Amino acid sequence: MLIKKSQDEIQNFLTDASNFKGSCEAVYFPENVDEVISIIKDANKSKTKITVAGNGTGLTGARVPQTGIVISTEKLNKVLEINSERKFAVLQPAVILADLQNKVKVKNLFYPPDPTETNCFIGGTIATNASGAKTFKYGATRNFVEELNIILPEGELLKLKRGECKANHNILELITESNKVITLSLPSYKMPQTKNASGYFVKDGMDAIDLFIGSEGTLGIITKAKLRLLPLPEKVISCVVFFNDETEAFNFLDSARNLSFEARNNNSTNEIDALALEFFDEYSLKFLSADFQNIPKDAKAAIWFEQEADFVNEEILINKWFELINKNGADSETAWFAFTENDKSKIREFRHAISWKVNEYIVKNNLRKLGTDVAVPDKFFRQLFTSSKKLVQNAKIEFVVYGHFGNSHMHLNMLPKNQNEFETGKSIYHEICLEAIKYGGTISAEHGVGKIKTDYLLEMYGRETISKMFAIKKVLDPNLIFGMGNIFEKFFI
Repeated sequence: MLIKKSQDEIQNFLTDASNFKGSCEAVYFPENVDEVISIIKDANKSKTKITVAGNGTGLTGARVPQTGIVISTEKLNKVLEINSERKFAVLQPAVILADLQNKVKVKNLFYPPDPTETNCFIGGTIATNASGAKTFKYGATRNFVEELNIILPEGELLKLKRGECKANHNILELITESNKVITLSLPSYKMPQTKNASGYFVKDGMDAIDLFIGSEGTLGIITKAKLRLLPLPEKVISCVVFFNDETEAFNFLDSARNLSFEARNNNSTNEIDALALEFFDEYSLKFLSADFQNIPKDAKAAIWFEQEADFVNEEILINKWFELINKNGADSETAWFAFTENDKSKIREFRHAISWKVNEYIVKNNLRKLGTDVAVPDKFFRQLFTSSKKLVQNAKIEFVVYGHFGNSHMHLNMLPKNQNEFETGKSIYHEICLEAIKYGGTISAEHGVGKIKTDYLLEMYGRETISKMFAIKKVLDPNLIFGMGNIFEKFFI
């Protein structure tokens, strides 16, 4: 097993895409489960802190150590099985999302969770319950995880299959492969009725597997996963439509969302039913204009939508989208409709460019990322969007707003030029999180809490609820070695 201790060799493990920085004594690269167990048992005996590292694409510092050792999963990178008939894939945690998507596509299947950064490890997406554009129709990663193998903080192997281990009201009993019984008393707290990746998933009668999905490396390390796949659609309609008025863009989005919900309720395949509904504000478009010169110069907003189709209904659906575009004041002549695979690739490039360009800006200016990940119930979203923009505009800090607006989920990224603007931006970020909480929303809809957002999670749930979450961790991790600093503020450590 490879172990790296030279600081020159481990710098890549001491930061992530948010530009959060840390330190550690060594990085371990296990190649099999036995090596993982050996590392964990030794660390537990010596009470050495362990941070599990994915591919560094996270935005909350979760994989960045503050002390102790790092376990890199990068050598656990095999796709073990793709079953076309039963539609599932079995894999190790360091399989890259893009590679999995390409492998299953060859078999006429697809894996719906699609975080923007497709270089991420699948294990990291499970650890954060990650999501992406297709969440509007298919939900987050949790919906597609069928089985997990997890090495717990004391070195015990736990195998979980969805549906086989459920809580009896608020008592959850886990049985490891060595027949050790672990009994958890589940707390009762209200999770937001929105897309959410903040804190432990807990409810009466829950499936045990859901506790570990989104636990951000605080309860163990995933060594194998079985994921549900879906049939690849025959066609996908993809389009970016531009608006000269932001309000008209919101009206279009609201209509598309409502029509999609109606189509699903009626099980209709010949009506508008968006796979994705993504928004880009005026400043995002300007930020991207140098790289995408066909963005209309007077555009105040854009919406990218996709919908699955087949050879029979594709033309019907395209016509219905055109009707909706024209009805809401957009110019269908300037819209980017993807009629070829090359067209779709260009639209995906546009969709993903804003995220990496923001990250590039942050690293260039050597500041931490100040990008919201808030989501609220649909009826409050316009209020949150408008008030958030005003806060940043009044502070005269440059910004861009984009995100999964179909899910009422907003990424407002501030672009401070110096430390003073960064400090002002942190205060604004806090205000935006408080407003999302006030509306019954979440401070983190898809990126998790990590080390950066622990204060905001405390605001969201309160100290009593966070203490109850921490009590679960203490049962599974009595020496508090795993993922310390993630989810829980230092008060609990």
